[in-house]
Amino acid sequence: MTLKRATTVADIRFCEDAILQFRTNLNKETYVDQTLRMMEEGFQLYYIPDDENRRAAAFTGIRTYGMLRTGPMIYIDDLFTLPEYRGRGYGGALLDWVSKMAREAGIQSVHLDTGYSLHPAHRLYVKKGYIFAAHHLMQMTTS
Repeated sequence: MTLKRATTVADIRFCEDAILQFRTNLNKETYVDQTLRMMEEGFQLYYIPDDENRRAAAFTGIRTYGMLRTGPMIYIDDLFTLPEYRGRGYGGALLDWVSKMAREAGIQSVHLDTGYSLHPAHRLYVKKGYIFAAHHLMQMTTS
């Protein structure tokens, strides 16, 4: 299993199927530019290619930043495996890699948000040592 970092437009497009399947709110015409802007702000995109090296089978998007309550932390924005590749350990491998990156950087915590109904993902997170530490709230500021 090979993990790669996306650094070019071609890399981002290689992840297109997985990104757009996971983030259905994104526009196919503009998501690359949005991702590039986010990369300028510190967002990092990593992926595992499928068996034929045609597209990403799984990906994660992360950021490193600090908060008063946590100090330096890695936040996992996105973690997704295409349905036909689930059960192969790709999500776990991505989580393990992010944890390793944090340890090597001296960062003491990795955070993520997860949907209430994503029970298979919750099992993976708990298995990997994550705890339900907070409730995430949001307010929509436009109608």
